Amino acid sequence: MKIVLDTNVVVSAFLNPYGKPARILRLVLQGDIELIVDERILNEYETVLLRPIFKLPRKEVLNVIEVLRSISTHAPAYNGHIKLPDEGDEPFLEAALSAKADAIVTGNKRHFPSDRCKGVKVFSPEDFLKFY
Repeated sequence: MKIVLDTNVVVSAFLNPYGKPARILRLVLQGDIELIVDERILNEYETVLLRPIFKLPRKEVLNVIEVLRSISTHAPAYNGHIKLPDEGDEPFLEAALSAKADAIVTGNKRHFPSDRCKGVKVFSPEDFLKFY
């Protein structure tokens, strides 16, 4: 299964290693699920995780980002443009569409209206784990 993880899921995985987002990230790191990324997504993961408010160890964050960079499938550029309620979410849908991902996993499903997702399923972490 090929998925795109929204940044809020990755942040939640770091903040609560026992939660559902962390279970999904572990499945990715174990190679059970194929993660789709592009450089915009990886840069957002890094930028957000390194915000002082989260107090996460820089070295740990950078190590995980490098692992994700090396094990993930890098989406080709998307030919077209998607308009979403939050333009910051557009790279996630563009990557999902260009790499033919099965799903986007996000804590903000309303940011990905089904009429704009062109068949890509959008799940909360909890719903994704039930589906998976």
